[in-house]
This record gives sequence, C-alpha cells and structure tokens, in this order.
Amino acid sequence: MSAERTWPSTEAPVGTLDGRVNGGRPSAANRFTGMAGLWHAPPLAEKALLALGLLVLALVVPPWPGGVLVLATALIATLAAGTSPGRWLRTAAAPFGFILLGSAAVAISVSGGFAFTGGEEAIRVLVRGSAAVACLLLLTTTTPAAELMRGARRLGLPSELAEVALSTYRFIFLLERTARTVTASQAARLGHDGWRRSVRSTGLMAAALLPRALDRARRMEVGLAARGFDGTLPTLAARRPVSPVRLAAIVALLTAIAGSSLWTM
Repeated sequence: MSAERTWPSTEAPVGTLDGRVNGGRPSAANRFTGMAGLWHAPPLAEKALLALGLLVLALVVPPWPGGVLVLATALIATLAAGTSPGRWLRTAAAPFGFILLGSAAVAISVSGGFAFTGGEEAIRVLVRGSAAVACLLLLTTTTPAAELMRGARRLGLPSELAEVALSTYRFIFLLERTARTVTASQAARLGHDGWRRSVRSTGLMAAALLPRALDRARRMEVGLAARGFDGTLPTLAARRPVSPVRLAAIVALLTAIAGSSLWTM
C-alpha cells in the first residue's frame, strides 16, 4: 500500500504539505527552497520538464548563444519563482567557484612555463557549467525536498533510500540551527572577541556539535521505532493536475532555444 495520500491543493491543511510550522511560518528547510514563491503551486512534472530540459540543452547546444540563453532563462525563471537574488547567489557561490577553478585550469598551461593557451575552451567550460548549475538550482530552489523524493519514488527509487535522503536533508538544517544557537551563546559570553577566541570557540562548537547530532539521531531512531516505522512515512501530497497549456509552453520555449542555437551554427 502506498504511503502517500493525496489532498486537494485548495483544501490542504497548513502544516501537513509543505513543512510549515508555528501557525504557517515556513521551516528553515523550506525557506531555503523559496517555496513561498509562485512556483510552489505547479506540479513537479512541469518544473522538472523545464529544469531538466534546459539542463539537456546546456549540455548539447553550443555555448554561444545556446548556453547563454539557457543560463539566462534558468536565472529569470528562478527569480520569477520568488527566490531572492541574495539567496540564489549564496547557494550558487560554491558550485560556481568550482567551475571558475576548472575553467582556469583549462585556460592555463604549465608545460614549459605558464601560458594562456586554452581561453576559448575555458569559456566553453564556464558557460556550460554555469548554465547546468543554474538549471539544477531552478529545480532545487523552487521545489521542497519532500516533493522531489515523492517524484523519485514514482520513478522507482526504493522508499528506504528516499526516506534516508529526506531525513538527512532535514537533519542538516537541524544541525545548522543548533550551530547557530551555540554560536549565539558563545558570542553573548564574548567568545568571539578577537580572532584567537573566535578560533577557540569555533573549535569548541564543532566538538560539541557531533555528540549532539548523534544524540538527536538516536532519539529520532527510538521515536520512529516506537511508532512502528517500517521504512516509509505516510505523507500528504496535494493533487496538482498537470496543465497541457503550461506543458506546451515549456516545450515551445525549449524548442525555441534549441532552434535559435542551431540556427546560428
């Protein structure tokens, strides 16, 4: 029997579908996904079609103008969905940093001395990598993790793996909240007054975080076992019918980007 129950999207009770807490305030994990934006309502199939379709184009079409068009489309769609520019930049900083380092490694040759020999190839890597990351961020910052896992289960992912992935995702934000609480407590006691104290306080916080994480995991395991956990957790899922009009618009957009890219070849 499926562990997922459906609920009409217009009648879904607050707190059961999207991780809202305290009378409708989104949790930290769902604030990360920008779920209060415009794109929380469309079904996962439509968002996945756009994001993954753009990802395929980013890998297939030429970097100019195809890769640039894909990057711009993904960025505009993400911001239009309600994700703030600052949140997007913070999320994209790490992957873009790796892409920049990889592009620099491609551009610079060290055989027989430093030489800038791969500039054109480096630009290709930079554009393709940036476009691909923007496509993935389009999906991850507009879709709650629980919805992604439900979609993965429909595609055949074992429910045990889906639950482990979802629990790990949620646990990251629990640890982040704990770390922020410990850091604020240390700052109130002047634990970050000067770089020496900051280094020492950070080390103490990191040392205290692991036992707390293990304790939380043990309590979670005991709580789930007491509730008869059998590998799946029943959840409510809003019924959001796929719109043929939106699907046609997404396909038309992807076709237009691919056509404009191939036309300029």
